[in-house]
Amino acid sequence: MPEKELDDKILSLLEKNPALSAVELADVLKISEKTIQTRLEEMGDSRQTILIIDDEPDAIIAAKRALQSEGYNVIEAYNGKTGLEAIEEKTPDLILLDVMMPDMDGFEICKQLKKDELYNHIPIIMLTAKGEVDDRIEGIETGADDYITKPFNLRELKARIRMVLRRAQN
Repeated sequence: MPEKELDDKILSLLEKNPALSAVELADVLKISEKTIQTRLEEMGDSRQTILIIDDEPDAIIAAKRALQSEGYNVIEAYNGKTGLEAIEEKTPDLILLDVMMPDMDGFEICKQLKKDELYNHIPIIMLTAKGEVDDRIEGIETGADDYITKPFNLRELKARIRMVLRRAQN
């Protein structure tokens, strides 16, 4: 069941009976108590969520630490397939997307997301070593909101994230 649908069902049940426990919610919804606990915790987490999709663990670790220190909730995926699965589980507020990955490149992921009505609103910043003008144009034409070449400055990355999120909220 998609995250949003599950959250709506949990909230609906709690509106009718605020005293319901996680065990009782799990019984009614026929899912695990652990899933209920996780959803309740995430519903109470008001931090903005950023998904990093990159096949280079070092790139993810550095960006994740920097973004967590700014108060963001950071999710990571090491390829396109797991990135798309992560988006279905927890819709992020923004995606940092590497272009060059082995199974599915960032351009393809961006195209898929921008065609999907459930996810086309999510801002995407492409992070890549591909810095040629044609690559930047392709990124923007596939729907990316910004395009940053590696290696990148963490202060600049954080500033661009704030700018894109601000634009997305208006």
